[in-house]
Amino acid sequence: MKPDIKLNRKLKILYIFVVLLSFQGCNAQDKKNEKDIEEIQKSAIGYTDKVSYTGNVDFKMAAKIATPGVVNIKSTFKTQMRQNEDGNQNDFYNMPDPFKDFFQNDPFFRHFKFEQNYDSEPAIGVASGVILTPDGYIVTNNHVVKDADEIDVTLYNGKSYKAKIIGTDPQTDLALIKIDENNLSFIMFGDSDTIEVGEWVVAVGNPFNLASTVTAGIVSAKTRNINILRDQGAVESFIQTDAVMNPGNSGGALVTLDGKLIGINTAIATPTGVYAGYAFAIPVDIVKKVTNDLMNYGSVQRGFLGISIRDMDSKIAKEINIDRANGVYVDSVSAIGAAKEAGIKAKDVIISIDGIETMTSGKLMEIIMRKHPGDKVKIVLIRNGNEKKELIATLKKQESTIKYIKPESAELLKDLGVELVPITKVDQKKYKIENGLKVTKLYNGKLKKDTNIREGFVITAVNKREVSSVDSFIEAVKKQRGGIMLEGKYAGDPTYYYYAFGM
Repeated sequence: MKPDIKLNRKLKILYIFVVLLSFQGCNAQDKKNEKDIEEIQKSAIGYTDKVSYTGNVDFKMAAKIATPGVVNIKSTFKTQMRQNEDGNQNDFYNMPDPFKDFFQNDPFFRHFKFEQNYDSEPAIGVASGVILTPDGYIVTNNHVVKDADEIDVTLYNGKSYKAKIIGTDPQTDLALIKIDENNLSFIMFGDSDTIEVGEWVVAVGNPFNLASTVTAGIVSAKTRNINILRDQGAVESFIQTDAVMNPGNSGGALVTLDGKLIGINTAIATPTGVYAGYAFAIPVDIVKKVTNDLMNYGSVQRGFLGISIRDMDSKIAKEINIDRANGVYVDSVSAIGAAKEAGIKAKDVIISIDGIETMTSGKLMEIIMRKHPGDKVKIVLIRNGNEKKELIATLKKQESTIKYIKPESAELLKDLGVELVPITKVDQKKYKIENGLKVTKLYNGKLKKDTNIREGFVITAVNKREVSSVDSFIEAVKKQRGGIMLEGKYAGDPTYYYYAFGM
C-alpha cells in the first residue's frame, strides 16, 4: 500500500506550525520574565532615571560648561616668611588659614602652594574660585583669601583682575569676592540635596597652579563631618568624592555631568599633603544661602534652633528604647530657643526637617543654616520609644558668643582646641551639677592630643577651682603654670573624671 503523500505533507505543515507556536510562546514568556526581572531590579535598587546600564559616561559637556566659569586666585600676604633653625624658608608660620595643625602634626589639609622667596618677598597662595554671576561675583573658600593683602583673579581666557572681598563666613569656610567685569561665563547652581552616592561628578580647579584642570570621580558619601572648621558654630556637611584633587583645588567647582554646580571643593584627606583618595566639597545648597546673604546683607543671616545634638547610635538607641540607630539625638534644649518654644525635649530623636531626612547631625545643621531667622520649619521626631510627633518651630536669630571673648582668650581656646558654653538649667539636672562648661566641639589641639576627653563633657573645675563661665575658665588656666587638671562629668554618669595636660 502506497503512503498518502498529500497526508504526509499536511502533517508536516501542521507539525511545523505547532513548533512555531511553541517557540513564539517561549519567546513571549521569556519577554515576560525579563520584564518581571527588570521590575524586581528597579524595586530592589530604588530605580531612578539617573541609573544607566550603558556604561558610557561622557565628561566633555561638564568640562566644556564648567571650565570657563572657574578662575585662578592668587592671594598675596605681605607678612614675611620666617626661617627655621636650619636656615630654610618655612611657610608654615605665616599660613593664613585656621588649619595649621594639619600641616604641623598630620598634614591632612593642604590648600596652598607657597612660593619660597629668599629675598623677603610676600608669600603667595594659589587656589581657585567659581564665577556665580556675569557681573563678576566669585565664590571661593574663606581660608583662601583670609588676611590677604591683595587678591588677583585670572580668568580662563588669561585676563587678570584685582578682586575685593564682599564678605566672608568662617563658619562654612566660604567667601564672596568681586571683580569689575561684565558678560562673564558662570556656572549655574545645581541641587546638592538630590545628588546621589555613586553618581559621577567632575572637579575643576588649579592644582599645583596648573590652570583649568579637570578630573572626575563619583560621590563617595554625603553629609561628612571631618572636624576641620574651628570657628564657633561651624557647619560641616561635606560631599565626599574620589575625584582627584590637590593643593590649589580649594574654592574650585564640583559639577554634575550636565555642568551644574553642586559643591565648592574645600579639603582633601591625605597623610602626605597630596591626593590620597578622598576630597570634600561644601554642598551648593549651603553655598547659595551664604553667597546670597553676603551679596545682599554683607553677613550671613542664620536661623537658630537652640539644641545640643549628636548622631544616634546603637548605644543611645538601647538607652532610650528606640528601634532605630540613625537620626539626630537631642542632648539638651536651650531655655530660650526656638526648639524649647516648639516643644522639643531632651532625648528626642529628630528624623526629618521639612520633609528632608536627618540621618546625621551634619545634615540637620546644613538644613537649619540654609534658613533665616523667622522661618518656620516642620520637625518630625520620635519620643518615648516609638511615639512619632510633628512640631513647628520658628527659628530665632543666632546669638554669637565668640565676639564677647577677648582675642587673647580666643587664642588660648584655639590652642586647646575646644569650644565651651555655660551649662543650662536642663544640663544642671541632667548632669546633676550646679556649675560648669560643656565641651561642645573638639579640634586638633592640646586637649585632643594629650587627653581622652570627649565632646559632651562638662568641666566643673580647673585645678580644683570651680568654673561657670568661659572667662573664669580662661582665668583659671592662665594662672596655672605647668600641669592643668580638668574635673567634670558626662551625662548619665555619676562618676567624676579627671583629665591632665601641660601648658
